[in-house]
Amino acid sequence: MTAAFFPGFALGFSLILAIGAQNAFVLRQGLRRSHVFAVCLTCAVSDALLITLGVSSFSAVAELLPWLIPAFRYGGAVFLILYGAKAFLAAWRGNETLNAGQNGTGTGRATVLTVLALTWLNPHVYLDTVVLLGSVSTQYADRALWFGAGAVTSSFVFFFGLGYGAQLLAPVFARPRAWQMLDILVGLVMWAIAGKLIFLM
Repeated sequence: MTAAFFPGFALGFSLILAIGAQNAFVLRQGLRRSHVFAVCLTCAVSDALLITLGVSSFSAVAELLPWLIPAFRYGGAVFLILYGAKAFLAAWRGNETLNAGQNGTGTGRATVLTVLALTWLNPHVYLDTVVLLGSVSTQYADRALWFGAGAVTSSFVFFFGLGYGAQLLAPVFARPRAWQMLDILVGLVMWAIAGKLIFLM
């Protein structure tokens, strides 16, 4: 069990460690203390579903539906461009601060819908969870489910750690300049990923 679980945990954790559209959103919600549990749970459960799909049978589905990967690729790029533009606009306005007891004003439904879009419209999520983890799991034969369980566990640990750990940075983000820098970073990351999806893949 451990011979498959821990490699799955390590690989899964390393794949989601780098900042991306999804992680940036979780960080931002954590800083604002806005629907943190719902955001973290949505990300982790989404990852769990995709990892399960990868460990089981996505390669066969992709062969039957060759349009699937290009559709996610370009659809995701459009979404990331729009979301990045929204982040740049927020940075340009530069009027956001975070008070110690401040909660986000967005509705839970809108927040969950946004994180679902950032997750399910991001082709890199499929490449990491479904394609890469799915292919590596085949090396573990009858222990592939334990490999997948390790990767799923890493997602829960990472997202809840990021969402709730972000609150430790709340004093820094009491200043508008810090929010502007975060919004610029988020916008750059979103557009960089979109550019990679369009031009480099």
